Amino acid sequence: MDFNVKKLVREAGNAISRYVQLTEEKLGTSDRTEFDVLFENLAELSDNTKNWTEKILRDTEAVLTPNPGNRVEDYLFEKIDKKKPNRLSNLEYLGLDMIEAGNDFGPGTSYGNALIKVGQYEQKLGVVEREFIAAANQCFSTPLQKFLDNEMKTVSKERSILESKRLDLDACKNRVRKARGMLGMPAKDGVSPEYALEEAERDLRVAQSEFDRQQEITKLLLEGVSSSRAGHLRCLHEFVEAQSNYYAKCHELMKELQQDLQSDRKPSPVLRLNSEEFSSTSAFIEPTDESQA
Repeated sequence: MDFNVKKLVREAGNAISRYVQLTEEKLGTSDRTEFDVLFENLAELSDNTKNWTEKILRDTEAVLTPNPGNRVEDYLFEKIDKKKPNRLSNLEYLGLDMIEAGNDFGPGTSYGNALIKVGQYEQKLGVVEREFIAAANQCFSTPLQKFLDNEMKTVSKERSILESKRLDLDACKNRVRKARGMLGMPAKDGVSPEYALEEAERDLRVAQSEFDRQQEITKLLLEGVSSSRAGHLRCLHEFVEAQSNYYAKCHELMKELQQDLQSDRKPSPVLRLNSEEFSSTSAFIEPTDESQA
């Protein structure tokens, strides 16, 4: 119990020290340790990768699930560890209503028969769309989300720890500078300036060691973010392949539907006028001035 209390007191003291150091840095009254150019470049690349991945993922989800309400519902179901609801697509709803209307109008009528056929193909298109959404989620959306949930969260956590270690290091540097400025002065609270300097330098060595170790860990993780783009590129290729197959299947179904409807279309009756033949669907031709005369 005593150990836990001491630990809490020490952590509270560190938190206060970091807050004071951060405040002094913002006020410009304290120096801060800067990272090298390579580390800063890796950090910037990591931030850009995270931000663009989040935007691309949101845009992809909007394409695959256009209804914002459905996206919110899917998100909530995922958070409570349940499967997404199996809902019909808009194409499938359209197909169902067309088939129902066609049966109501009568399958023997031209319009009713056409509605049933079109409705059946709309349902087929809905199935193809569902397959595409599943494939796109598996090959593209899910890997990007895992990257954000795992790698990027780990990177963010380690960078936060590194920032804490940096604040501790700079606070120790300030204590050393102050202790050196106290040399030659009388002891305060029974502690000589020489002993205070020795203790501050010892804390500085520990803080420097912890900072260097954390910086190396964070740097390795940041380098991993850069290499993850190769995996994202493979996912992108698979997404394009899935999208290409989706549109090819849709085009094939629509060509079949057009041919099927064309075969049912009855030829228009032909009208004869002054020994010339005109289709009944042709536009009415206004008589010329010469014919009126």
